[in-house]
Amino acid sequence: MTALDIVKEYYTHFNNKNWKGMLDLLHEEIRHEPNQGDPRIGIEKFTEFMQMMDTSYEETLTDMVFFSETGNTRVAVEFTVNGIYKKGEEGFPEAQGQTYVLPAAAFLEVKEGKISRVTTYYNLPLWISLVS
Repeated sequence: MTALDIVKEYYTHFNNKNWKGMLDLLHEEIRHEPNQGDPRIGIEKFTEFMQMMDTSYEETLTDMVFFSETGNTRVAVEFTVNGIYKKGEEGFPEAQGQTYVLPAAAFLEVKEGKISRVTTYYNLPLWISLVS
């Protein structure tokens, strides 16, 4: 499988809420670089992040456009996040089931047939205004 195939499968699992399928595509030492905060290193930290996200948000990604480079290691994807804010997080507005539509992008790296890095970007002030 190419890096592009692996990343497309990863996001298919995301939209199907197949968390195990997503985790199976990750390298043991996955580096997750979130929009804000410190990077998370390792499958255990990424699993904790996914559990928190599943508790607090209901999200589906649409309008996905994938870009890959010729070295078969890096993939970028632009998408729209369609979400419901289910449970509030410290420092953010109170959750009351607010819906939001937010443009975002991610950059992924594949090593040894597994995703070894996920870096995600979105406009946090815009998201806060959408759920406030």
